[in-house]
Amino acid sequence: MSWLIVGLVLFLGIHSIRIFAEPLRQGMVDRMGLWPYKAVYSVVALIGFVLIVYGYGEARMNPVVLYQPPSFLRHLTMLLMLIVFPALLAAYLPGRVQSALKHPMLIAVKAWALSHLLVNGTLADVLLFGGFLVWAVADRISVKRRADSKPFVQLPSSALNDVIVIVGGLGLYLAFVFWLHPLLIGVPAVVMS
Repeated sequence: MSWLIVGLVLFLGIHSIRIFAEPLRQGMVDRMGLWPYKAVYSVVALIGFVLIVYGYGEARMNPVVLYQPPSFLRHLTMLLMLIVFPALLAAYLPGRVQSALKHPMLIAVKAWALSHLLVNGTLADVLLFGGFLVWAVADRISVKRRADSKPFVQLPSSALNDVIVIVGGLGLYLAFVFWLHPLLIGVPAVVMS
């Protein structure tokens, strides 16, 4: 469990600098330069991500059950996850979907985290998914106050991007539900009974 916690602190911590310590971030960028700062940021985030994956896998071996979710919440989880993949794609493909969602990456993270909290009741699940949910809510609040919340390089907005977002997002959803979730996570997303 300790590796999971360290991973979450590193990953969510480095992603929270703009939320809680913008002057610190700007000072580091000024001292180091933008690209060296981004390199350090990326290395810390990657180490945190690897520790999250390792720590969560380790914690799943000896789960500490906090609550037993009712089985009907699986349906709500599947519905919430329908939002996740199109929103992820919309974060990078400007169009009407991106404009409608405003901050599609944060919507994807919130939907992913909430949907997984609905069907997983161990301490590791609450730490992982609850941590990401709290972070996404805090970032959404802080992004309203930031002047430069758009990415540096933006593709042109197009209707084709919207088609890719919707069709590609639903395709990714189906791939994850029926193939990638069991392959990568080791747990089937759909339980046949």
